[in-house]
Amino acid sequence: MDWQALTADIDRMFGWIPSWFIGLTLVAGAILLALLAYRVATWLLNRAFGTRLPLLSVFIERTAGPAQMALCLAAVAMVLPLAPLDDTIRTPLTRLFVVAFIALIGWISIRIVDMSAARYLQNFRDVTENFVARKHVTQVRVFKRVTDTIIVIITVSAALMTFDSVKQYGVSLFASAGAAGIIVGLAARPLLSNLIAGLQIAITQPIRIEDAVIIENEWGWIEDIASTYVVIRLWDWRRMVVPLSYFIEKPFQNWTRDTASLIGVVALHVDYRADVPRIRRWLEEAVKQSKLWDGEVVNLQVIDADSRTIELRALVSARNAPQSWDLRCEIREKLIAFIRDEMPEALPRDRAILIPSGDGEGDLGLRPVPPEKMRASASH
Repeated sequence: MDWQALTADIDRMFGWIPSWFIGLTLVAGAILLALLAYRVATWLLNRAFGTRLPLLSVFIERTAGPAQMALCLAAVAMVLPLAPLDDTIRTPLTRLFVVAFIALIGWISIRIVDMSAARYLQNFRDVTENFVARKHVTQVRVFKRVTDTIIVIITVSAALMTFDSVKQYGVSLFASAGAAGIIVGLAARPLLSNLIAGLQIAITQPIRIEDAVIIENEWGWIEDIASTYVVIRLWDWRRMVVPLSYFIEKPFQNWTRDTASLIGVVALHVDYRADVPRIRRWLEEAVKQSKLWDGEVVNLQVIDADSRTIELRALVSARNAPQSWDLRCEIREKLIAFIRDEMPEALPRDRAILIPSGDGEGDLGLRPVPPEKMRASASH
């Protein structure tokens, strides 16, 4: 086909229309035809193989954006040489085509990383009690987001370097050691430190997805680990956002680092007349009847005593932090009810010694001894 003859015929037929309008119309028409071709092709594929190959539908859905962009760029590449455009329009369109092609490569790379991560994580669905699954989910998510960030940075840098002014500015900026370089370095330090902290967390695993942690006197679960921050789901459904570097630089409590089981503490003050062995036997029976107990630890000890009461500490274990909290509340409530109903003599009380006052005939002549004199007489 003689392209010059075809161009001449087009000029004779549409000579009254500006050339720039014809060229832009050809480019827009090529893009519309590419999008239409994509719609028809995906419809035919889903109609023919959608029921037999469900993964094909998922693949088409996840690659819809890059595929449409690739078809549009291919159509523009075919039409742009034929479009009757002068250099003032053709040069920006060519520059835009190059930038779009670079963006397409970055987009495809991100989609490949995301799909690979999603495919790998299909083997680890239950992350509540499965430590191996939580380990892999945490590592894959952190590596995926760090990789996506690096791809975006490289893509944007490559796109900007296609412009001569930006390229010259970038070269001069990197070559100079002046104030601009120092400012850029200081501004990028938090981002770089968090990215490096993300890699350290993925490798060393101080936290994992769904770990129960205490941070800044708040208790919650690790809900999400992003490329620069961590989202903590607090016990009252609030969300705390913490930089990744926090978990490398500052101490925090991880209640599920090696195992989710926890020992809960129930403290109670009782009178000196309390029958501790009886309370201990009752506690063991009550804990065994609870569905929250994991069958590991149940114990009762006298840990302290003052001038009025003795302090009992009950230890009970549960499978995880929420069940440990509920078990503690349940045992504390039942323990108070047992002492109140079955052992009222064990309730805390104040004592006073009454001695004759030495005056008065119609009363008993008794008066309480002040506590300081009671302690003084006891010491002698």
